[in-house]
Amino acid sequence: MSTATVTIDGRRIEVTAEQTILDVARKAGLDIPTLCYLEKCGPLNTCQVCLVKLNGKLVPSCGTIAEPGMTIESETEEVYEARRTALELLFSDHVGDCLAPCQRLCPLGLNIPGLLRQVQSQDTPGAIQTVRATLPLAGVLGVLCHHPCEQGCRRGHWDGPATIRDIERHVAELEDDQMFAGIQKECEPGRPSLAIIGAGPSGLAAAFYLARAGTAVTVFDRNKEPGGTLRMEQLPAGILAREISILQRLGVKIETGIELGSGVSLTDLLAKFGAVLVAIGDPVGQTALGLPLSSGRIQVDPHTHLTPLKNVFATGAAVRSTRQLVRVMAEAKAAADCLRDHLKGIAPKALQRPFSSVMGRLSPLELKHFISVNNAAAATTPCNRCASTGKSDPAGHGHPTPALQTLFTPLQATTEASRCLHCDCASSGNCILQHYAQLYNADANRFRSERRPFECQVMPGGIIFEPGKCILCGICVKITELAAEPLGLTFIGRGFDVKLAAPLNQTIEDGLRKCAKECVDNCPTGALSMR
Repeated sequence: MSTATVTIDGRRIEVTAEQTILDVARKAGLDIPTLCYLEKCGPLNTCQVCLVKLNGKLVPSCGTIAEPGMTIESETEEVYEARRTALELLFSDHVGDCLAPCQRLCPLGLNIPGLLRQVQSQDTPGAIQTVRATLPLAGVLGVLCHHPCEQGCRRGHWDGPATIRDIERHVAELEDDQMFAGIQKECEPGRPSLAIIGAGPSGLAAAFYLARAGTAVTVFDRNKEPGGTLRMEQLPAGILAREISILQRLGVKIETGIELGSGVSLTDLLAKFGAVLVAIGDPVGQTALGLPLSSGRIQVDPHTHLTPLKNVFATGAAVRSTRQLVRVMAEAKAAADCLRDHLKGIAPKALQRPFSSVMGRLSPLELKHFISVNNAAAATTPCNRCASTGKSDPAGHGHPTPALQTLFTPLQATTEASRCLHCDCASSGNCILQHYAQLYNADANRFRSERRPFECQVMPGGIIFEPGKCILCGICVKITELAAEPLGLTFIGRGFDVKLAAPLNQTIEDGLRKCAKECVDNCPTGALSMR
């Protein structure tokens, strides 16, 4: 077969007859985004996200045949903006959250809906993995966190939010040695190493994230015991010691009774370690160590946590005073990410939060619908599980003193977890629309006006259809046609009123008797999912 070439962004690529520009680009390893393309279905030309520039015009690459001699532009600013606009137009009528409000409000990004599903289904190893992979000092956070996630729980507008913090503590208390081994990091020879000054919340949190990423970490502290200000908190006996022990089993070395500037200097540490993270609680007097101060705090780049000193980073109260423990740890996580990049020879960069479309507040009718398809059980509130002292927690939420809270029983934990309304998208993390929105820095609200009501059709056989997430790509319609479904799916209506449905007023499930799983697996937005 004779071959010829096309040029994409200055690169000559071989092309054969009847190949589209998208085919040629993908076989050459170039990433052109598309939401409506599935090879067996052929070009559908509906999403317009796969645009490229050809002969001065923007054309869909999935439906344009690549002819020898073509000169195509794909990775230019103009094409980038066109693709981003196409994505933003798809969000203009999108009804649904990528991430649940509780997860968006967690400074550490814990996958809370996923955790609650694991607890509800009694998947104890999975729940432990979810908590321990995300939360440093999980048992301590299960007592002291001011639980901003619960402020975002939509159930709070109905009969009280899910008590997420207490479920986290319940899970943190469940693990045993066998389960812990699943998240333990081996000490690999030749791993990059660094030093952390300060074994308080910031230093220990940073050590957690770095150790899990395979970095050899040594933490130095001037006190006889690690923990810093956590030792001043009212914690149940043994929790802090247990959490520090877990860090040590992850490979973190902790050396106490060593003060920066007395027992060891920055120069000494930099001669031994690839980088140093200063996580001391009090910046007073540190100018003698060569750490520049600004407004009484250690001076750092706010995006990278780098100080003016080469290979020296800083985080914690010495940089910025933060009263909320979970936010202190989130800052430490950001510093740890920058340190990890630095040790790999990558320029540290600001942390980018996962993309999420936001549906916003639900109307009473929408909330009632959420409740109807989930568990209507009443809350197991913290006050039902503690001896009340009349004291509020430090965040002022009116909850009892944390140290007096008792743990959930397994049945209570399962029941409380089952109250989750599952506001997150079933496809979050695997959604093509979410992926490219993140990659192209799309603004989901750019073209959005008043949204249409949320709708969720839960079928008896387990199929779930959320019309507000459907972008009318046509993939499922084509799959049902190729599968010779008796009914199949089709588009009904015109203009802005077009919707996906089964013919003859039947349900989506009626139209997917043969190929339901294939349609769910290839839905680019999670509009189709399985219960």
